[in-house]
Order: sequence, then C-alpha cells, then structure tokens
Amino acid sequence: MTLLQLLVLALVQGITEFLPISSSGHLILIPLLADWPDQGLALDVAVHVGTLLAVMLYFWRDMIAMLLGLLNLLRGRRTDGARLVAMILVATLPVLIAGFLLQRAGMMQELRSVLVIGWATLVFGILLWLADWLGMTIRRVEHMSLGAALFIGCAQVLALVPGTSRAGVTMTAARIMGFERDDTARFSMLLSIPTILAAGALAGLDLAESGDSQLGFSAILAALLAFGAALLSIWGLMWWLRRATYAPFVVYRVLLGAGLLAWGYGLL
Repeated sequence: MTLLQLLVLALVQGITEFLPISSSGHLILIPLLADWPDQGLALDVAVHVGTLLAVMLYFWRDMIAMLLGLLNLLRGRRTDGARLVAMILVATLPVLIAGFLLQRAGMMQELRSVLVIGWATLVFGILLWLADWLGMTIRRVEHMSLGAALFIGCAQVLALVPGTSRAGVTMTAARIMGFERDDTARFSMLLSIPTILAAGALAGLDLAESGDSQLGFSAILAALLAFGAALLSIWGLMWWLRRATYAPFVVYRVLLGAGLLAWGYGLL
C-alpha cells in the first residue's frame, strides 16, 4: 500500500466514522473507484483503534461517569453513570446478535455492492431528513428509557447494510423519539464504543490467525491519522448540531446516493 492510499483510507475512516454518511460505504467505494487493493486486516485494526481512542477522549467525562457508575453498582448504589452503561449495553445487543448471525451465514460480502450502497445512502438519508424535520427536541439522554435504548439498538442493526450508516440510523431513531440533536449524536457516539471494540476485536482475531501483522509503522501512522481526523470530526459535528440541523448531511447523502445509482445502473 502506498503512502497516498494509507493517508486517504485512514482520513476517510476517521472523518466518516461518526458522521451520518456511512464510513463502511465510503471505505468500500474508494478502493473500488481508485482500483486500489484491499487495505488489509492490520490497517483495519489500526484505524479502529484510532477512532475508538478519539471518541473516548472527546467524551472523557461520560467515560469516567460510566466507570464510576459500574464501581458504585458493585457496592449496591445506582447512579446516572451506571444507568448510561445499561442503556448502551441494551442498545448494543441487537447488532451483536444480528452481526454474528449474518457473518455465520456468509451474507456480509453479498451486501458490498454499488447498488446496495447507493440505495441505502439515498433512502436512509431521506429518512434522516424526515426524522429531523418531524421529530421534537424535548428529550435528553438522561430521559432515555430501556425501551428507547432497545429501539435505537434495533435500528442500529440496519447499519450492517453498507451505506446505511451506523451513526445516521441511530441518530434517526433517536430523533424520531424526540431527542435533541446534540444528544442524539452524543448517544450514537457512546454507542459506537462497544461496536468499534467488537469490530476491532474480530479483525484482530482474524489478523492473529493470518499472521499478517507486519505493517508496523504504517499501522501506527494510520491509527494516528484516524485518531486526529475522528477527533476533529466529532468536535465539528457536535458544534454544528448545537446550532443547526442535519440538512447538509442529508443533501450529501441524496447527491451521493443518486450518483451511485446512476453509475450502478449504467447511466453514467
């Protein structure tokens, strides 16, 4: 892999991981459009580590609160931190189960097509716009119930289809239930932590089994680039959503989805 390929893939992963535009879709499309080889397992693990560290650093207060909440729970005391951990765990279970079943059935590879990504990008972009337009802004993460967390978790299962966007579909589900825009992003990104851990762990196991771990410096550079890009992306998204709507991301998704469908159907 050339330095240009490494830079592009690491930066794209970092930027798109937490935006509602689908990181998996972009990472499938870029090598396809540029005729680049697959980036390999070591790079996958590296960029997952970078984005994971970025989200944990940005939300360090929530991380400390959840850790203290777990410790207090062991002492028989329930706190807001422990409650947040419970919400995240409930919301994570559906995608772990669905992902395991799809992987065992060998269906994951079949979803990696231009047409699938195009339709998912377009349809779920429009759904994000509808949810953002119609949804009220009256609830915070502190108001979340187990039922609401489970609803968001079930919506997250749809993100197994490339182009859907894990961030986008969880934000859409939260907006449908009336959560404020910045809180939808906050919960979505906290919810990404166990998901990224699971994805990184699976890639790490595959890497260990293959014995192909010789990237060394390239993997470290990719992790650092993904970390920096993800941190800036998170900060920018949170700043924007405290002041405006999801409209720019919807416009981007509609244009990208329409372009991919035109390409996939041979119109371009």
